[in-house]
Amino acid sequence: QVQLVESGGGLVQPGGSLRLSCAASGSIFSINTMAWYRQAPGKQRELVAVISSGGSTHYADSVKGRFTISRANANMMYLEMNSLKPEDTAVYYCNAIAGSSRYNYWGQGTQVTVSS
Repeated sequence: QVQLVESGGGLVQPGGSLRLSCAASGSIFSINTMAWYRQAPGKQRELVAVISSGGSTHYADSVKGRFTISRANANMMYLEMNSLKPEDTAVYYCNAIAGSSRYNYWGQGTQVTVSS
């Protein structure tokens, strides 16, 4: 079992920055890939960025060059978000794939609102 808790969301003006954190607990050494997803009102949840256990990263085209995903130790993941736009407004979710069964774990989400 893996538990995920996000933090760092909030209200920011267009062009501003935020840093999201995801703290993992439980069977953290079984975690393989971690990722950030987001879901805007009335839209499907979408992948924002993913990072493998080896540090390889992949970003959605909409956030390339503005967002940076990183991991630290065995239990922390971050999303540095710069040059935020109103269309980045969404609930951001932490995701971890763990174990030989590659089970998906999710956090409860943190709200990011970009508005003037």
